[in-house]
Amino acid sequence: MKMHFLRHATFILTVGEKRLLFDPMLSTTGAMPPVPDVANKSANPLVPLPITTALETVDALVVTHNHRDHFDEAAAELLPHDLPLFCQPADREGFAQRGFIQVRAVDNYMDWEGLKLYRTGGQHGTGKIGQKMGPVSGFVVKTETGPAIYVAGDTIYCPEVEAAIEEYHPAVIICFAGAARFSKGDPITMSREDVGRVCAKAPDATIVAVHMEAWNHCTLTRRELADYLKVTASGSRVLIPADGEQLDL
Repeated sequence: MKMHFLRHATFILTVGEKRLLFDPMLSTTGAMPPVPDVANKSANPLVPLPITTALETVDALVVTHNHRDHFDEAAAELLPHDLPLFCQPADREGFAQRGFIQVRAVDNYMDWEGLKLYRTGGQHGTGKIGQKMGPVSGFVVKTETGPAIYVAGDTIYCPEVEAAIEEYHPAVIICFAGAARFSKGDPITMSREDVGRVCAKAPDATIVAVHMEAWNHCTLTRRELADYLKVTASGSRVLIPADGEQLDL
């Protein structure tokens, strides 16, 4: 298993013989307006995409949910529309309207060319804000005999995350961190404490923390997360990749 992390929640996961591109956000720096009503007023994305040639050899797309920081207009324009695109049922029609001809909504489970894909739930925040953010999903990916990789998606630590860890016993968990938030309310993605809770729940798993420093309402930095995990003694098995970094999992 290998992971080529690009930025934010965009990465290529190599499982078996397949290369899956997750949550492609391909716009150039500052091409999209900032999330309003937050302290950082910078346009999005905040950082450049480090490499694009790697996108030319992907076998399929996996989109956890259809927010613009996980699938933007640049992705809709640049990616081949005949690539298989796996998504949650709520987003199927939207991708079809964008011209993708192999949209495959995963209700619970799908078997595709030697890979098994399981869709998991999540909570994109708490209270009314979490409800307004709409449905979100994570995905567990594995081969017939290989270990499971759990991509949690845009979720806080919640019962759905606990259930996924208990059911699939993933060897690798990819957490979308950043503690994204608005001027009011709690974080809508994992905070440093949430990543620590994932570590405690899955003591044998390797944790990869992404979704930081690329979008204007993400408040948690890589350094802050690393410093916190040192205190909790979880840092040794949490990987916090730099943009463009390749990991051998």
